[in-house]
Order: sequence, then structure tokens, then C-alpha cells
Amino acid sequence: MEKQAVTIYTVAREARVSMATVSRVVNGNPNVKPATRQKVLDVIKRLNYRPNAVARGLASKRTTTVGVVIPSITNPYFAELALGIDDIASMYKYNIILANSDYDDDKILKVVRNLLAKQVDGIIFMGYDLSEELQAEFKSSNTPVVVAGSVVNDKDLPAVRIDYRKAAKEAVTRLLDHNDGQVALVTSSLDYSINREERLPGYKDALSEAGVDYDDQLLIETDGTYKGIYDQAKSIAEQGVKAAYVTNDHLAVGLLNGLTDNGIKVPEDFEIISSNDTKYTRLCRPMLSSITQPLYDIGAVSMRLLTKLMEDNSDNEQDVILDHSFVARQSTRK
Repeated sequence: MEKQAVTIYTVAREARVSMATVSRVVNGNPNVKPATRQKVLDVIKRLNYRPNAVARGLASKRTTTVGVVIPSITNPYFAELALGIDDIASMYKYNIILANSDYDDDKILKVVRNLLAKQVDGIIFMGYDLSEELQAEFKSSNTPVVVAGSVVNDKDLPAVRIDYRKAAKEAVTRLLDHNDGQVALVTSSLDYSINREERLPGYKDALSEAGVDYDDQLLIETDGTYKGIYDQAKSIAEQGVKAAYVTNDHLAVGLLNGLTDNGIKVPEDFEIISSNDTKYTRLCRPMLSSITQPLYDIGAVSMRLLTKLMEDNSDNEQDVILDHSFVARQSTRK
């Protein structure tokens, strides 16, 4: 015999109260007599009733659910952002659906469509640039979207982030203080807005301020993989490069290990500053100096901004820029 689903109607019938009373108890409404509340709670416990979040939100046309699109669940940068998102979501009683996109445009589009089909109240997007199809999907859905910890190619979407241009300038300026102009910028794809529009201009700002000519040979664009930069490390040093600002931590570790395995000492022969200060910077030896980002706070503020957009449907969608800092470790000279 098929087991019958326990519904709000079942609870109301067993407790001999109205469905409205059960709803008030479930949602914490104080306008229920204590004896009645206890009777309903006893039935809920006995029947193991679990309120349906979608059904509960029908009256307000809300599901109290937020979608979070994450490029890689194993990447500590995004994982720490997600922790901040989750804590604030819990505080405001929102459930999270976490969707892994694997940096793949087709998969990103698919997971976003799945989230919108589930009628999420808002979406936090982590990652890089958006395909034209994804931008169109966001625009047609009227669902609030906040970008966390990045810069993307859709300026209509508010982002919570640091000033990546300013951070790049500060890091490169530090390296130029120790080295005679031979400071490289090592990036993942320059097709990404965050690299092309923020970090590269910041690199050029530092050179200009120091009176150093820009040399495109010192702009090292990689395929974004650890192995790719590891294999390039020896040839980078052979170019006469003496230091590098690297746009993410696993690339910085790849460069460090590639140099070390080819007998090039860090920081004596080559200095490195990374950009995210995830746990990777502290697990390697020498430990990496890095720009620091308040990753947990970026996630938390992103979720708080999204709650405001979901509640107010506000058109005042502006980027929130949080402060960054710098931590000196063993990959730079004192």
C-alpha cells in the first residue's frame, strides 16, 4: 500500500484545528493560544510533518530559497565566499540551492535555468563573464542577481568585491620597489573582464607611476591551470623576469613550484605576490605573500545585498567595494 504524504490538511484534521492555525504555528505567528500551539506541535512531531517551503511561500509568491552558482566547489576561494553566503542566508531564514558550474558556459546556463524553474527568490553568481544567453536569461527573469567576488561583463548586475585594479597596482608597486623593472603580470585568460579591465590596468598604473615602460613580454597569459604555469616557470625566469604578481593562488603555487624544481630560489632570485590569500598561500613553502581579500565578508555582504533586492525590488543596484590588504610572507624579500 502506497504511503500517503503528510500535508498541512492532515495535521489540521488530526489536531482538529483549521489549516490557518497550523500555518500560524509553523510560521511562528504568536497569535495562537499556547494550548492549541502545543497540540499542533505534538501532531506535527507524531506525523513527522515537514512543511513544503514552496507551498508555504505561495501566498507571498516567495519560496524563501536562493540559488548560488559556484564555478568549482573544491576551489577554496569560492568555498569561503559560500560560507559567508550560507551564514547570512540562515540568519534571514533563506534556504540555499548550491549549483556547481565547472566554468562551462553551457552548464552554467543549464543550472541557472534549473534554479529559475524552481522559482528561487534570488541568485548569487560566482565566477567570470556571462554568455549572451545567460545575460538574456537574467534580464528576462526579473529575479535579483548579485555577483560575489568578481567583475563580470554585465554592468547591470551589482557586485560585492574588492577594488582589483587598486590591489594589482599596490602589489606590483611593492615588487617594483625591489626589482629593476622586470616585474611580470601572470594571469588566467585575459578574455575575463576581471583580468582585462581591472588587473591589467592596475599593473600598468604601477609601471607608469614608477616610470617603467610597459613591455607586453612581461604580460604572461596562461591557460589557468597549475600544470600550464608550472611548465612555463623556467622559461619565464630565463626571460630575465625577477618578480611576478599572479592573479590567483593555484597559479602562484604552480609558478613557485616550477621555479623551485628548476633551481631558482624564491625570494632570493624571484619574488612572487599572489592575489586571493586562500589556504594555498600558507600550505606551500616558502609561504606566499598575497593581497588579502575579506572572502567571508564578501559572501556575507553579497547575501545581505540580495535580501535587500528581494525585499525592496530596488533599482539602486551598485557595486559594494570592500577593503583589501596585504600580508608579507616568505615569497618576497624584506
